[in-house]
Amino acid sequence: MSFSERLRELDGHAQAELVRTGELSRGDLLRAAIERIERLDGSLGSVAVTSFDRALAQADEPDGLRPEERGPLHGVPFLLKDLGPTVAGMEATMGSRFLKGFVPAQGSELTDRFEAAGLRVLGKARTAEFGVLPTTENTAQGATVNPWDHARSAGGSSGGSAAAVAAGLVPVAHANDAGGSIRIPASNCGVFGLKPTRARTPLGPAVGDLMNGLAAEHVVSRSVRDSAAVLDAISGPAPGDPYWAPPVAAGTFARAVAEGPGRRLRIAFSTRAGSGGRLDPACATAVREAAALCAELGHEVVEAEPAVAFTDLVEPFLVLWAAGVSSAISSYALLSGRTPEPGQFEELTWELYEQGRTLSAAGYLLAVSTLQRAARGLAGFYEDEDGGEAGRQGRGSRRGYDVLLGPVTSEPAPPLGTFSVGTPRQQLTRAVEFCHETPLANLTGQPAMSVPLHWTEAGLPVGVHATGRFGDEATLFALAAQLEQARPWAHRLPGPGHPRMETRSC
Repeated sequence: MSFSERLRELDGHAQAELVRTGELSRGDLLRAAIERIERLDGSLGSVAVTSFDRALAQADEPDGLRPEERGPLHGVPFLLKDLGPTVAGMEATMGSRFLKGFVPAQGSELTDRFEAAGLRVLGKARTAEFGVLPTTENTAQGATVNPWDHARSAGGSSGGSAAAVAAGLVPVAHANDAGGSIRIPASNCGVFGLKPTRARTPLGPAVGDLMNGLAAEHVVSRSVRDSAAVLDAISGPAPGDPYWAPPVAAGTFARAVAEGPGRRLRIAFSTRAGSGGRLDPACATAVREAAALCAELGHEVVEAEPAVAFTDLVEPFLVLWAAGVSSAISSYALLSGRTPEPGQFEELTWELYEQGRTLSAAGYLLAVSTLQRAARGLAGFYEDEDGGEAGRQGRGSRRGYDVLLGPVTSEPAPPLGTFSVGTPRQQLTRAVEFCHETPLANLTGQPAMSVPLHWTEAGLPVGVHATGRFGDEATLFALAAQLEQARPWAHRLPGPGHPRMETRSC
């Protein structure tokens, strides 16, 4: 096995440790990742833009830090999703022909925080056009395939990031989520993905809020500890942010991973069907196996579900979705000096853009208030009857749930092309059915994650969805670390020799 291949199996912490101990230089890590991208990504299609020279130049610059001053991911190769945060001087297409060749002059606060943590941006990962669909098959760059089966979808909209991490091109990659776009590709590709609490991470300086709080920024990763370390590094408000998440009770997310829950959690699980009225048996099995594993770990596990379902909220959610897509395209039209035309976009993206332009302010606010009322009802499922810690200590008349387990999607990774069939409305309906109930956590702002705990007989990964209380990523990280230790997934790696992972020479 080559040096580069050995690194594929390591998470970010383990790769950074090789630099800290002097076994490798930062440049060695980056050059190995570049070699993997050039050798493997021709068949995956996960990378949209490369910036190898910039990353290598950063690696060669003295950082002036003592080894103990460097973070746990210092020097680790990284990809930024080609949607959302920008790097000054690096192409930003948002997965669209409309923005091909657009190079922003200004970077983002989030990018600065990634790089301050020592992550080295090698380029950008492919995305669904403007994040619209739960698959990454844009016409501007082509399809990103699932590393476990090249005939199937990597998910979306962060499919490029998830495929790159699953294939071991990089150990961690940026992703964002306004309806499941971290968790869905994490499930499809068999990696870990956590959507943080609303406003845990910054969106500036371009915006202070996206889609009325639906969107959140973070990463997908090979390990739970990498995800926690990144969130520790990028969390916190930036000056001028309109609102921000509550402080972390555990101190740091890394501490939550190291120490575990510290108590018996009350965990609900549900396998109810989503808006399409069906749930694939593999997805239901994944949830029930995860519930049984949680019980084996000593937690209280109850079959229960909130009274509110996403089925009841699809229409107001799509109002916010159309408004968000329209606003994003209009904003980039101003930044780029370009005029949007139908031939520059995929049909569904253009239809959402047009719908957003015709929405009334009153109609938009009505949708917002409808979703906010539902969010209050959902929050009650997690809260004690007395509204405080007393119930969690067993002194209340009813204890809320710490975590809700459920399916990430209604089926395992579907074949490529599934979401391009039919009219734009039919495509959207199919996408909503596939997303199951992932958008609920975006509506409430609660943290939620996909944990890769199940593989089908055909070798496809199936994630298990877990939602926590608002502001309580720490409990999710602690539980995820327990599950990772009890049922490890890092050894599962498609690659050379895997029947579904082709390679090409450089």
